[in-house]
Amino acid sequence: MRLFSQRRSRSAKAATLTAATKWSGRLSGHLRNVDVLLRLAICSAFLLFLVGVLGSWRAPFRYRLGEYVADGILARTDFQRINLRKTELARLDRERLVAPIFRNNPEPLRDLAPTLRNDLFEVAAVHDPNELADVVRSAFGFQTDPVNHTMPEPMLRDWDALRMVIGPQESKERTIDELVDQFTVFTAPLRATGILNPAEIGRRDITLDRPVSVAPVDAVIDDETPLETFPASQALLDESLKAGGRLAQQWNQFATLSRIQPMLERWLRQRAVSTLMYDEESTTRRLRDIRTKTPLEKDEFQRGQVLVPPGAWIDEESLDILRAQYDTIEADTSWTDRAIRLAVAMTLLLVLGGVQAYYLLRNEPRIVHHVGRMTVYLTTITLAVGFGRLLSGHGWRGELVPLLSTVMILAIAYNQVLAALTGFSLALLQTIAAGGNVADFVVAMSTVAAAVVPLTAVSSRSKIVAVGFTTALTYFVVDWGMAIVRFQQLDRLWTDWYLLSDSLSGATACFVTGLLVSGILPFVEQTFGVVTDLSLLELSDISHPLLQELVRRAPGTYNHSIGVATIAETAADAIGANGLLCRVGAYFHDIGKMLKPQYFVENIAAGQESRHQHLNPTMSTLVIIGHVKDGADLAHQHNLPDPLIDFIEQHHGTTLVEYFFHAANKQAEAQPEEFRTVVEESSFRYPGPKPQSREAAVMMIADAVEGASRTLAEPTPKRIETLVHEIAMKRLLDGQFDESTLTLSELAIVEDSLTKSLIGIYHGRIKYPDQKTA
Repeated sequence: MRLFSQRRSRSAKAATLTAATKWSGRLSGHLRNVDVLLRLAICSAFLLFLVGVLGSWRAPFRYRLGEYVADGILARTDFQRINLRKTELARLDRERLVAPIFRNNPEPLRDLAPTLRNDLFEVAAVHDPNELADVVRSAFGFQTDPVNHTMPEPMLRDWDALRMVIGPQESKERTIDELVDQFTVFTAPLRATGILNPAEIGRRDITLDRPVSVAPVDAVIDDETPLETFPASQALLDESLKAGGRLAQQWNQFATLSRIQPMLERWLRQRAVSTLMYDEESTTRRLRDIRTKTPLEKDEFQRGQVLVPPGAWIDEESLDILRAQYDTIEADTSWTDRAIRLAVAMTLLLVLGGVQAYYLLRNEPRIVHHVGRMTVYLTTITLAVGFGRLLSGHGWRGELVPLLSTVMILAIAYNQVLAALTGFSLALLQTIAAGGNVADFVVAMSTVAAAVVPLTAVSSRSKIVAVGFTTALTYFVVDWGMAIVRFQQLDRLWTDWYLLSDSLSGATACFVTGLLVSGILPFVEQTFGVVTDLSLLELSDISHPLLQELVRRAPGTYNHSIGVATIAETAADAIGANGLLCRVGAYFHDIGKMLKPQYFVENIAAGQESRHQHLNPTMSTLVIIGHVKDGADLAHQHNLPDPLIDFIEQHHGTTLVEYFFHAANKQAEAQPEEFRTVVEESSFRYPGPKPQSREAAVMMIADAVEGASRTLAEPTPKRIETLVHEIAMKRLLDGQFDESTLTLSELAIVEDSLTKSLIGIYHGRIKYPDQKTA
């Protein structure tokens, strides 16, 4: 007994060692495969990129705007928070103290003295103010009454006073020169400081008591340049001439000028122009310098201090305080802690990636075996995580848009299982990255399920919009349900605006996602190389140019295609494949035959000689095989989607053109032995590829049995069943289904469906009395 046990133990060890050796050998073989290494490199690169996108070395910031805090939040450490609002108010206060800078160009004011001299000489030359030029009379304010055309009495007195000051003709020149000299001295302050246009006061929002700085027009100004600064009122001519103004205070210093003060004030207002121009560049530079030098206003918080009181909602102010605490704690985090966090995050990503990879390897070889599709799939996931990370935390649930867009696109492009599995991973990553809780994950997964489950087939864009609406309703209901579970005081729940806003924002994001996906559907089809039911229904229209051309050139091939479409669609539906795709693919699978229709038997009329009788078997084979390449070229020219082109290229796989292969063998055997050559079977096989999907496999069988069934003299049910089974087995044993996901059980279902369809087509009928045998 012991000996038997020892032998069994040694046998078990040997078996284990053998299995381990086989496994290691298989792994070693994969690692030497360039394609496998390329895929591993791509996956590793995306994994590292995801680590960076998620910021895995940092703890998540778990708070969001509008979040309800039942128990309140206390400060976990001492920290400071820059109060941006107070800082901005302090900057504005200091900016108000900055004097706007104006450039003074005094040249127009220097021309006032000669102008006054000329005007006074004109006054001295006439005896009536009406004889003055309009410009001069207006400048001195000698205006006549528009009704009776006479000058008011006060103005006549001013005229007499002016004439008296000028004096008699013999001394007028000396008197005018004295007046002009005194006026030049009187207006010296204006030339020094300049005159400000009153419109600038309103345009620059300057008050009369606010200081302004004046610099020469050609001066170079920097931060250290001293400037003359005075209240803005001193630069306004009207304010300077008012009682108490800097010019008004000088009248008593000029006895002669003061006698004609009213006329000179009116003349000055008319003749003087503004000389101050706003220097926006220098002013802005000084304002910027003041803002930079303004110290930041900081709020101090102590450990244990209440940051958010219990039962409150996080508003923008609270969120800013919590963000400051988070940044402080992160700044004090050691590199060891960051390394541990990074390792844990990478482990999580490896687990999720492993689950995804296992599913893809088992169920989606079309993604794994195609580098382009795999890259697009990984890029979609990475973009969803990145945009979700970017849009999270803003209070309007923007992270739902990339999440739901991704799962809806994957459900449309591939299948619901892949979309749901990817949605689970994305929802988990988004929840963890945002520091969410179980409730957030439940809500996210509920919306994912609501988006994926209805998308079995997309027959119209309105269906996607309807799915978006259903998802929005699901989010609203589940979000409120989770809130009811969390809340202790439900009376506050019904009146709280933040929760309602959050629910409505999330529901809106879900609905917008439906609109977005429906709008980018053509882009999705082109990027993922898929075709939706909506596009298939459009392509199934017999008015398509290719189908119309096929009817005209090769009517027999067209009828064959219609027959194949009918039986293939039913068979595909029977195994849960895409029957509509099979039907439309069958419409176009033989379009290459229209270029040489007379070389195909279905287009040869009864009694007509076949053109192959004048060709050797090898040449005939090239013509027959060529319809696949011709069909693919036509499909590319007419922009047919890739899945339909796959049907054209794969519907014969790498099968043997048996008729001409046997004809070539007979021809070779008929040759003398010394001239006999070996017929290479590979020369008589289609170039492939083999069917890559269940739909293409169904299409291959349907195409073969539809054509073969026409050769049956008496298509009885038994003969049809035998024919279908023989063709299916021949394709199976030839390895034509090795690269598709068609299983043996599904193959049996396909055989049964095709048999029933063909029996229905060749059903018997009763013979009518007048019917004659053909």
